[in-house]
Amino acid sequence: MATLRITYTKSAIGYRQRQKDTIRKLGLRKLHQTVEHEDSPTVRGMIAKVNHLVEVDEGDRT
Repeated sequence: MATLRITYTKSAIGYRQRQKDTIRKLGLRKLHQTVEHEDSPTVRGMIAKVNHLVEVDEGDRT
């Protein structure tokens, strides 16, 4: 299954608490931190809600 590399690029200060919670649930705590998740509809939905705060790199499709 493919993996997604998610990088926290913009601060969530000034955004709603729901978006801050989504960032935290993705496992992101510090700016410019990168985490890897398996590609799934749940993770894609979370990314869609905070796409203005993160950068997504789709890994190799194996």
